[in-house]
Amino acid sequence: MRTSDFDYELPPERIAQHPVEPRHASRLLVLNRAEDSIEHTIFWNITEYLRPGDILVVNQTRVIPARIYAQKETGGKLEILLLRRVDECTWEVLIGGKRPRKGKSFIINEQLRGTIIEELEESRRLVQFNQPVEPHIEKIGQMPLPPYIHEPLKDPERYQTVFARQPGSAAAPTAGLHFTPELMERIIQMGVHIAEVTLHVGLDTFMPVHEENPTEHKIHTEWCELTRETAQKINAAKKEGGRIIAVGTTSVRTLETAAKFAGAGEWVGAVSGATNLYILPGYTFRAVDAMVTNFHLPRSTLIMLVSAFAGRERILNAYKVAIEQGYRFYSFGDAMLIL
Repeated sequence: MRTSDFDYELPPERIAQHPVEPRHASRLLVLNRAEDSIEHTIFWNITEYLRPGDILVVNQTRVIPARIYAQKETGGKLEILLLRRVDECTWEVLIGGKRPRKGKSFIINEQLRGTIIEELEESRRLVQFNQPVEPHIEKIGQMPLPPYIHEPLKDPERYQTVFARQPGSAAAPTAGLHFTPELMERIIQMGVHIAEVTLHVGLDTFMPVHEENPTEHKIHTEWCELTRETAQKINAAKKEGGRIIAVGTTSVRTLETAAKFAGAGEWVGAVSGATNLYILPGYTFRAVDAMVTNFHLPRSTLIMLVSAFAGRERILNAYKVAIEQGYRFYSFGDAMLIL
């Protein structure tokens, strides 16, 4: 297995620069593994592929306005991206431009300042702020759209899912962006259960794998939680014959992490903490029966994950068909349902 095995050519015009309205009007490619078939529809019609008793697992994380601007004590400007909270006043961050060294301080506003206490790999730094950042974040921060989106977003809420509750992500769990309150109500009315998990998405999600051998890539660590009550709900639905349908690769990672803590006769157990689960072809899925996902970047850990679920050749063929059929790719793009 090589990283180049997960490469494909994407015309730049296929990268969606803005979301469609309404959310559920995006297109949906349905990939059926058992029948080795592809169907084309719109996301509103996802109910045609769900069954009463299924359990739809969504990620309730909320994107924080994680891009902030600061001034060095020497007067230069800094662009800082909050990646992960380590403790009350310490964050792992990404710093753009010339990389300041350990011990350097910067000013954000009259109340908030930070000091670099550790240099991590490349442009990552560990920063200690003089007070918690969260009370200031709405005033000082901007929404951190992915680097391939070049057009400004008119409404920041459009980069949040309708079930976003728990602040902490540096990027949206984009498979969830296709759901609307009306569609969620329709899904519940047909007897499908909803379960909420949390995984705070880091920007490593968008990073390509640079190593020739993907097994040598250092997978990003993200914080996730699946509560005991949610585990009971998922296990009960599964025992009754329902399918566990993960909305997004973030829900997949959470569910498969939780599967490690499952007891006898269970599919998932409770989990709360960091996960570094790296899903590559050859991985045996223990919890997930089907998934909703977007179209992912070439050579990324995400295209490797969906290839592990559906088969590399089948996924690359589906991507080829999607490009030919004019599907929109990446965060604001169209969706795929893998059954």
